[in-house]
Amino acid sequence: MKEALRTRLCTLLGIELPIIQTGMGWVSGAQLTAATSEAGGLGILGSATLTLDELTHAIQRVQSRTQKPFGVNLRTDQGDVDARVELMIRSGVKVASFAQAPSREVIKRLKDAGIVTMPTIGARRHAEKMEEWGVDAVIAQGHEGGGHTGAVPTTLLVPQVVDAVSIPVVAAGGFCDGRGLVAALAYGASGIAMGTRFLLTRESQVPEAIKAKYLAASVTDTLVTRAIDGHPQRVLGTELVRALEGQSLLARLLTALKHAWLFSRLTQTSFVALVREGLAMRTRQELSWPQLLMAANAPMLTRASLVEGRVESGVLPTGQVTGLIDELPTVEQLLSRIVSQAEAALTRLEAQEARKDVQHELRLSAL
Repeated sequence: MKEALRTRLCTLLGIELPIIQTGMGWVSGAQLTAATSEAGGLGILGSATLTLDELTHAIQRVQSRTQKPFGVNLRTDQGDVDARVELMIRSGVKVASFAQAPSREVIKRLKDAGIVTMPTIGARRHAEKMEEWGVDAVIAQGHEGGGHTGAVPTTLLVPQVVDAVSIPVVAAGGFCDGRGLVAALAYGASGIAMGTRFLLTRESQVPEAIKAKYLAASVTDTLVTRAIDGHPQRVLGTELVRALEGQSLLARLLTALKHAWLFSRLTQTSFVALVREGLAMRTRQELSWPQLLMAANAPMLTRASLVEGRVESGVLPTGQVTGLIDELPTVEQLLSRIVSQAEAALTRLEAQEARKDVQHELRLSAL
């Protein structure tokens, strides 16, 4: 493998390839996570939708399939986050990733235990704050990314963040092949993180009929909406999503209350604990009461599609890159292909530079 692909992210995480599979709720199970790590990247378990017991078993299943490093994605506003961190420490998990900014206390506890801390950010100032708080790396996700996403395109966000911090930056949002990996490295990133591309692999636990919906989509079939939980979220523009956008705020809030109750039962969270988590979310993320009530919508609507296969009553989070994907490889095939494509792109660039050098020498000799 070309030396340019062996970045400091590989050294930090103890992996062979600078490629990360993001921790997607309802998607990133033990099979996908283990397959990614075994193939040389970093697989990350999506734990936000798992109970503590389910997370324990998921970690054990990953470790039974691979001896290579993997990560766990955490929600810092969960009432049992301390117990989850303790579980990761006991289990020897290598990486903790976060969709939201972890607290200073959580970062310190993870770092003291030797666990790499890597939150996802969507703005330069967030990256600067996270570095100041002591994280080891950041995933900079641009507007093209799936699920909750920021307003700045990847091509503008990544160079900004690279210039602002000294820790490794992982580029996310719009990546699916080796050309994208080389482009990210050219911007100064140390690797790429992908969600949709890994969702559309054979090891992904998403129902095949749902995968077919993604494969049939074009790059213009996604939209960013606040109608699901009050935050910008990129999803496929299904009939349900368009109907949600047309609902009154009161109708959305009533639906969200029902989903909050269902989510508490599913994750074995008491009503008191759910309220406590909600208040923590409201304080940390400066949410309005309507936004807080709607927060339960996203996991339950996503579960309806990605677990139960009911598109008519669920949502399909996705990056725009879904429009470039038309098949379902194994994870091993995918990563092998990305490396081959990246090496080919680097070879082309090297050849172009060599031709320029030759032409320069010929011009000098003609003088």
